[in-house]
Amino acid sequence: MGGCEVTAKLVPSCGVWWGIAPEVFTGRPPRRALERVEERMGRPADIVHLYHRGAELFPTAEERGIARGHGERHGERDGEHSGRRLLLINWKPSLDRTWAEIAAGALDRRIDRLAAHIRRGFPERFFLTVHHEPENDVRQAPGSGMTAEDYAAMFRHVVLRLRRGGVDNAITVMTYMGAPNWSAAPWFGGLYPGDDVVDWVAMDPYADGRVQTFDGLVNKTREEFAGWPGFYRWARSRLPDKPVMVAEWGVFERPGSPGFKESFFTGVRERMRDYPWIKALVYFDSPRAPRGDTRFDTTPGGLKAFGELARDPYLRAAPVPQE
Repeated sequence: MGGCEVTAKLVPSCGVWWGIAPEVFTGRPPRRALERVEERMGRPADIVHLYHRGAELFPTAEERGIARGHGERHGERDGEHSGRRLLLINWKPSLDRTWAEIAAGALDRRIDRLAAHIRRGFPERFFLTVHHEPENDVRQAPGSGMTAEDYAAMFRHVVLRLRRGGVDNAITVMTYMGAPNWSAAPWFGGLYPGDDVVDWVAMDPYADGRVQTFDGLVNKTREEFAGWPGFYRWARSRLPDKPVMVAEWGVFERPGSPGFKESFFTGVRERMRDYPWIKALVYFDSPRAPRGDTRFDTTPGGLKAFGELARDPYLRAAPVPQE
């Protein structure tokens, strides 16, 4: 978009970043999965969502190539895309240490090793979320090491330790599930790590049997949790200075309603401008998501509607910045 700019925190002044988690759970390496999904949806991604855990170092050489457009087969598709992409890296520092243990320094050597790796090889800005969707991992019993407050302390410790290690290019994302049953819990507010370590706030909503519209996706509510207003409304009320990212969203296959994906994607295109603080939409494309098939092209109508959504001018933010 002519005249659009990007802030230091990667917030576009107009338009919305369009992203993808490509062909998840297929076993394909990231570059090949991305090539295939970009061909399928008919445009390049601005954001590529990638997942790491434990002692893995990131970005890998392959992921650095994706970010920089190396080996790009299609050049500047659509006449304006540089081939560069923003990485959204989703890191769970440990699967066996509690949040309290990490906050107390149990993984400091691992964090420092990662910081040195990033500092040496990847100066570009990237999105980083630390242990996304923590709600269903919370154990609020005292001493569990997995309370909401333990999570907040862990997130803070990891981010501050990375910064002390020289990582000043990670744009941090606090990623919630955004589901009403967890969000209405009395401990929910305790998860938030603090404005100084959170740059964006994100949700991971999916269109299951209860969700029929884009508003239902980003503002999920349930009658039995009457105090929960929906994630977008909550974020705008409680965290008004933070841009909102839909860091994972997907539409599940409904065998009894073969036109559902088509109608849903059309609805997203019609309504997305009503949510101006959503600055990034990142689709989760997988034949084997935990609760179903979220591929966008399982029907001809779904593919057509998704392609029209992906190519909408509103989903053309400023060019991905070059560092």
